[in-house]
Amino acid sequence: MQIIGLVGAGHMGSALGWALREGGHDVVTSLAGRSLRTARLAEEAGLRIADRPVDVVAEADVILVVTPPGAALDAATEIAMMATTPGLAGRLARAGRPLVVDLNAVSPATAAEAASVLTAAGFDFVDGSISGPPPTVRPGARLYLSGPRATHVADLRWTHAEPVVVGDRIGAASAVKMSTASVYKGLMGLMAQAIRAAAAHGVLEPVMADLGDGFGTPYEVALAATKAHRYVAEMHEIARSQAAVGLTPSLFAAFAAAWADIADQPLAHGQPETLPRDITARQVADGLRKVE
Repeated sequence: MQIIGLVGAGHMGSALGWALREGGHDVVTSLAGRSLRTARLAEEAGLRIADRPVDVVAEADVILVVTPPGAALDAATEIAMMATTPGLAGRLARAGRPLVVDLNAVSPATAAEAASVLTAAGFDFVDGSISGPPPTVRPGARLYLSGPRATHVADLRWTHAEPVVVGDRIGAASAVKMSTASVYKGLMGLMAQAIRAAAAHGVLEPVMADLGDGFGTPYEVALAATKAHRYVAEMHEIARSQAAVGLTPSLFAAFAAAWADIADQPLAHGQPETLPRDITARQVADGLRKVE
């Protein structure tokens, strides 16, 4: 049974670790420098804890990287630098190339940059992306995978998540995420801005009655707000992916600005796993009220 290393044991990362542990894998992560919340999530997921990130990389056969989009290249660089440490360098020489799976919400170009850094250091690379909530919240998240060893990752003993191989080209899985996230998070951004504007103009109730739940419930908008700080970099990655195929980056550059503004408001400072499901549109508006 392969050992799975996890770099990034936040809400999503720890949930994926749990899904693999449920399938019988030994899943190891490090909490060095991480928050008490991350420690709690890792404990609840039943993950094994190593002292240092380099211990995780040295021990694992497959390393899953789940970080905020803006930290993806830094994570790749840090893992690559670990290849020079004595214990890991010896293992790389003896056992071949461990596999790093980048599951971050980044553009195909950013995924290619991460792949270049890691393959040069002696690792194999799979491009990946995640669609859906953490499996501990609702089973059924889809893991899109691409690259020459994508089927190796798909064949792990996943539970509560569905791996989907989209080809052997690095960047294809990230391209899926950039397109789906442009809709999901774009709509949440529109709904958040509509609630804020309607409340400021004193017409929140008729606006919500007219829109219904078709564009996002108050809970879904509030949930997105708690992740707004992550969405800023993701919107820039979407803009980069669209610019690469000749589309204007301006739309998602504007969404990045909107999410950056939301990230500064009180509601954005909450934790997604503790958000009340019965939160109202008025409470969302109050939590996102812009204070001059």
